[in-house]
Amino acid sequence: MTWLGRLLLNRFALLALLWLAAVGALHVGQVRHDRLPLDLAALAPPGETPRPGALLATTLAAIMRHELSGTGWRPNDFFLWGPRVLADNNANRQLGILQAVRRTTQVMKEHLTKISSDSFDPNLEKADNAFRYDERRFFYPTAEGRYALGVRYLEDYVRGLEPELQTSKPLTLRNMELLRLFQAWSDMLGDAHANLYRTEIDGHRVRPWESDDLFYHAQGYTHVMAACLRAIQREYARSFAEREMLASLVAEVASSLEYASRLKPIVVLDGSDSGLAANHRRNLDVYVAEARQKIYSIREELEK
Repeated sequence: MTWLGRLLLNRFALLALLWLAAVGALHVGQVRHDRLPLDLAALAPPGETPRPGALLATTLAAIMRHELSGTGWRPNDFFLWGPRVLADNNANRQLGILQAVRRTTQVMKEHLTKISSDSFDPNLEKADNAFRYDERRFFYPTAEGRYALGVRYLEDYVRGLEPELQTSKPLTLRNMELLRLFQAWSDMLGDAHANLYRTEIDGHRVRPWESDDLFYHAQGYTHVMAACLRAIQREYARSFAEREMLASLVAEVASSLEYASRLKPIVVLDGSDSGLAANHRRNLDVYVAEARQKIYSIREELEK
């Protein structure tokens, strides 16, 4: 082999090692990032009754604050290093997270804290509007800036629940209003299920770089729902204590979605059902489908 061939071979090997190191670093970083640093027990110790709405709003705020920290909001990054070039997994996961946060905040504003012709809570309304801002907006006002405002409005809502203020509308804690949230979540999990089984996009077969987009977008849904379900368990503890079946179903759904939200293959594969390679979209759908089916049972219990 000539000196030129050896040089090219060494450079190729070096580039391959650098690429593997980058993939490994992104994988490890994402695994750490996927765990939400929120301790609900510290906010409301067992046996202590939380202010209705405080834990759910705090959870939504913590989810978005966590996504805005660290590497920051990825879907609107500059095109030279944006989600279509690097770290598209986190960008698509954040898009799923945002969609689930939007829907949950909307239901909290329109149903969980409101009865009949009552007005909307002003901070929840402002948070809902802030989270609806264009997720890919790069220039001022940026998506990050608007979503940070949404987090602040949720924090203002929580402060307004304090006994000395009482300016915020607490959760009504009525099962019929909670039913609306589970209806919204089951619709979103239905969308996730359809995408996880999708075989075509725009008339062509799903490509490898599109398969992982579908995987991580669906996983964003599960991340939000799992965290919010833990808050719901605490918020509605008294109501659930009187209905053992309901409490058990909610706990099982939360566990399934938590597991789904932490699945992190190094590479998302799209193998055939009987092939040697894994099909990670199908693997994720096992937990999505289980949660969705049990949410149907939760809805039936809430309607009783």
